[in-house]
Amino acid sequence: MNKQELVSAIAEKAELSKADSEKALNAMMDSIKESLVKGESTQLIGFGTFSISERAARTGRNPQTGKEIQIAAKKVIKFKAGKAMDEAVN
Repeated sequence: MNKQELVSAIAEKAELSKADSEKALNAMMDSIKESLVKGESTQLIGFGTFSISERAARTGRNPQTGKEIQIAAKKVIKFKAGKAMDEAVN
């Protein structure tokens, strides 16, 4: 499912216009992004939790040349599915 298909599904289920559904979806995504930028996690009960994790710097290897390279430390976004979501899928 892509974003436009998701907007259409939200519009149908919530009985909203596609424009209002897209505004709501964009607002939700922006709010989650702002929370993660601040270093906070976002927990949606029954759906899952978005959080930030630190990945340490490490030495990697270029697969084409075999030469060692340094991979910089960075923050990564993690998503852990909630119990209800996990049970629905399984």
